[in-house]
Amino acid sequence: MRRLAINRLALRSRLLVGYKLLIMKKSLFLLGFLFLNSLASFSHAQPLTVAVASNLKPAFEEIFKGFKQTQPQAASIRIVYGSSGNLASQMKQGAPYDLFISADESYPLRLVEAGLTRDRGVVYAAGHLALITNSAAGLNLSSDPESIKTLLRNSKKISIANPDLAPYGRASVQYLQAMKLWDEVQGRLIFAENISIATVYVSTGALKVGITALSLAKSSELSSTIQYIVLPDDLYAPILQRMVLKRDPPPTAVALYDYLQGTVAKQILIKNGYSIPR
Repeated sequence: MRRLAINRLALRSRLLVGYKLLIMKKSLFLLGFLFLNSLASFSHAQPLTVAVASNLKPAFEEIFKGFKQTQPQAASIRIVYGSSGNLASQMKQGAPYDLFISADESYPLRLVEAGLTRDRGVVYAAGHLALITNSAAGLNLSSDPESIKTLLRNSKKISIANPDLAPYGRASVQYLQAMKLWDEVQGRLIFAENISIATVYVSTGALKVGITALSLAKSSELSSTIQYIVLPDDLYAPILQRMVLKRDPPPTAVALYDYLQGTVAKQILIKNGYSIPR
């Protein structure tokens, strides 16, 4: 009888252990399922993000407004503006940019070489430089080369975008070198992080003179605070602007990429001071 009781106790213990193991397996399975499901939900919840060079802001806002009317889901897209150099660096470091719309070709092509893009992308526009002055400063702004030289020579400070980060800053340096002014004015240059900030310095009166993107100089928001002239294209390298999609881009990013190459977008770009490469 005693042996039978021991056997029953051992059997009950084995059954209890087996039951506990079964419960643990089911619990682990359920936790794993919930974890994977939460990851999928988290991934799905991540908004589509587009990185846009600062010079494009006025034109892109108008283009994007039209795009949202054709793609209702585009309302959740997050737009990040900045210098092309910073945006490209962020993308290399893992920033979740689905589409990168640059102010030049070199930064997108570096991402291509790094294997981060779907392909080499496309040149969507060519930009141009403008010389701007603060309207309240009362400066004489003329397209005559000698007048421009006199204005820049007499300027205590000149606003341009950082040439190490912004393609328009790099083009500004090339222009000053071509005008034989670089040695005279380089010590008076104020480098802004991006071309938008360089423009704001002049529009707010913090500085009286600057070189910026024609697209920003033409902005209706600045028409009462700055005056501008277009600078000759042959005094700096062409500013060809390329955009690229990340690898395996979501459909909405592809749709925006295609929309930017369409007739409506091209008309807006031209209106904002860009040229469309053929």
